[in-house]
Amino acid sequence: MDDFFETLRQWALAMLTAIEAINSWVNNVVWGPPFMVLLVGTGLYLTIRLGFFQFTHCRYIWQQTFGLLIKGRQERRKEGAISPFQAVTSAMAATIGVGNIAGVATAIVLGGPGAVFWMWVVALVGMATKFGEATLGTHFREVDSKGRISGGVFYYIEKGLGPRWRALAVCYAFFAGIAVFGIGNMVQANTLAGALEAGFEVPTWVSGIVAAVLVGLVTLGGIKRIGKTAEKLVPVMAVIYILGSLVILGLHFGELPGAFGQIFSGAFGASAAAGGMAGAAIRYGIARGIFSNEAGLGSASIVYAQSRNTPFGQGMWAIWEVFIDTIVICTMTALVILVTGAVASGETGGELASQAFTEGLPGAGGYLVLVGLILFSYTTLLTWSFYGEKSWEYLSKGNPWVIVIYRFLFILVIPIGAIWSLDVVWSLADTLNGLMAAPNLVALLALGGVLTKLKIDALKRGNDRDS
Repeated sequence: MDDFFETLRQWALAMLTAIEAINSWVNNVVWGPPFMVLLVGTGLYLTIRLGFFQFTHCRYIWQQTFGLLIKGRQERRKEGAISPFQAVTSAMAATIGVGNIAGVATAIVLGGPGAVFWMWVVALVGMATKFGEATLGTHFREVDSKGRISGGVFYYIEKGLGPRWRALAVCYAFFAGIAVFGIGNMVQANTLAGALEAGFEVPTWVSGIVAAVLVGLVTLGGIKRIGKTAEKLVPVMAVIYILGSLVILGLHFGELPGAFGQIFSGAFGASAAAGGMAGAAIRYGIARGIFSNEAGLGSASIVYAQSRNTPFGQGMWAIWEVFIDTIVICTMTALVILVTGAVASGETGGELASQAFTEGLPGAGGYLVLVGLILFSYTTLLTWSFYGEKSWEYLSKGNPWVIVIYRFLFILVIPIGAIWSLDVVWSLADTLNGLMAAPNLVALLALGGVLTKLKIDALKRGNDRDS
């Protein structure tokens, strides 16, 4: 019997080694220069096509999002499962997570401080990309006879570009259905378990099992339960994290100019990461920026389609999602790491972020990161489970057995991700992100004209009401 288990262990190790080798090769292809150009170029193209909307209409965007929320006028139409604010907090539940803490720390270690600059670039043009995804996802969604809503990239490819493009929609759904087990599952479970082990000495396998149970309790209630959970957790955890960061930055105010200097000089010059140059900053900054806000992946369009809002109205909420996620929260993490000098500790990922917050705010700082990692990871698991479900629902044309199998596998993979190697998980997630982004970027470029018309019509209706 011992020989059998040893043979099984050796076979499993050989399989993992093979997977790592294949993934490494695919990763280098996916994240090569052509894809970088396509990703950033799509955001830049939409920014220009939309007349730099995310910059020129800041006041209008505020009035039509948070302004309406304050006035209690969120809901604009009957169709939809959740409110516009629940939709954006659900989307933020998926994006405000490991990428904002461990992802930023990893980017700085591998690409130097200059990687932060390229995260900003991805975010600024990514606002237009995310606006397009949310607007098109809501515009081309489908509502069945029972009032159930389906939307997202696969629907705006098939309905927006026509049936001949369905193969591209199928590719996206397949890649998203697989990617969910990386970016939305194993990475989150791995970081959550690591945080609990580091802070409270909880075995990773225990954390994985408990997380699986807690995720199951919420996701079985569908998007309405996910939306209600996100609406309560996301704003609270984001505000606490930002306030804690601001306290540390206030205590290290004198180091802030030097931190910004490192970011700008590293973006175009020599990087401290293993003797690399600006290329490392660009690569890891863009990769981690995408992982942080997911602009270009198209995943958030799936949950935005569930909103009781107009397509254009929900698109404006998507702009705020990217701004808060990357420009605000990721910047907070990066600056804390840089002003405290924690990068010299040799740590990486969540451990580096924890070290920085502990040095910046002894006692409470480390726990702030740990709690943030735990909550951020948990909420990301919730929303990404829905993304995967909708992807497999599209592929199977609504076959209920496929959905049941998917839900079982998603829950099962959580404990596996909790105990797997972090490096392998991160690398796999990067590869899957690139594969699912490609079909979406092609669709966004092809539907730029439709998106522009939706913007013009919406602004015209708004001006007519005001006149």
